[in-house]
Amino acid sequence: MQRKAHGSGVVALLAALLLAGCTGSPGDDGRTDAANPGSAGTATPAAEPGKYRTLPEPCGAVARSTLDSLLPGIKQLTDEEQREKAYAGEPTLTYDTDRKVGCRWKVDSADATNRLLIDFERVVSYEGSVSDDSQAELIFAEKQAAADLPEPTASGTVTETSSPTPGNSPSSTASSASSASASPSTAASGLQPRVLDDLGDEAFLDDALSTAGSTAQQRTVTVAFRTSNVIVAIVYEEQPATVGAVPDSAEMQDRARKLAAQLDDTLTG
Repeated sequence: MQRKAHGSGVVALLAALLLAGCTGSPGDDGRTDAANPGSAGTATPAAEPGKYRTLPEPCGAVARSTLDSLLPGIKQLTDEEQREKAYAGEPTLTYDTDRKVGCRWKVDSADATNRLLIDFERVVSYEGSVSDDSQAELIFAEKQAAADLPEPTASGTVTETSSPTPGNSPSSTASSASSASASPSTAASGLQPRVLDDLGDEAFLDDALSTAGSTAQQRTVTVAFRTSNVIVAIVYEEQPATVGAVPDSAEMQDRARKLAAQLDDTLTG
C-alpha cells in the first residue's frame, strides 16, 4: 500500500488557518486609538474561547466493561489486588493537568499482551484573533498529515502497490506507536488507515502491523479525533504470545472506535 498524506486538502487547510492568524499589521493589538477616535482603525473582535475549560480524569474515563473488552487479560487475573491495579491504570506524566492529561494500561494474558493509551489535550490559542477551536483545528491537521494516511481513490479504496511500503503511525503523546506497514488484507477489506466522518468534529484512524522482536507481530490501532478545542488520541496495541499469530484488525478497530465514541460522549454529554 502506498501511504500518502492528503496533500491538497490538509495543506490548504493549514495554509488557511495560518493566514487567519496573520492578518493583522505588526503591533496591532486589535483596539482603536483612544487618543484619535476618528482614526481609520477599527476594533478587531476577540476570537471566541473554546467550549472546554477542563478535561476529564483520564484513568476514570474508561468503563470497566470497556477495559474488559480491550484488555482481556484483566479477567484472567485471580489476585484481586492485581486486578484492581490493572483497572486503575497509570496516569501519564504531565506538567499542566488543565491542558493535557492521559492514562495507560498494560495487561498480559495467556494469549497476548495488550496496551491501551488515552490522551486528552485542551488547546488554548494565545492569538487574540485566532479562536481556540481554530488553533485546535490547525494542530489536528498537522497530526493527520503526520499520520501519512493512504490517498483514497474515486472508488473510496486506497492506492496499493504490489508490496506494502512502510508508513508511520501518528504522533501525539500516543507516540508509542511504532513505524509499521498495513497488510494488503487490511486494505482490501476496507480497514485501511482512513479519515472517519462519524466521530467528533473530525477524526482519523491508523492501523499498523509491525514485527516486534524476532517473529511476533504487533498491531497498533490509533484513533484520533477533535471535538471543539479538545483533541483525543487512543492507541491500542496487541502482541500475541503465539509465534506467527496476527492480531485481528477488524476486532481491534471496532474496540478502539467504540471507546472513542464513548469518550466523545463523555466530552459532549
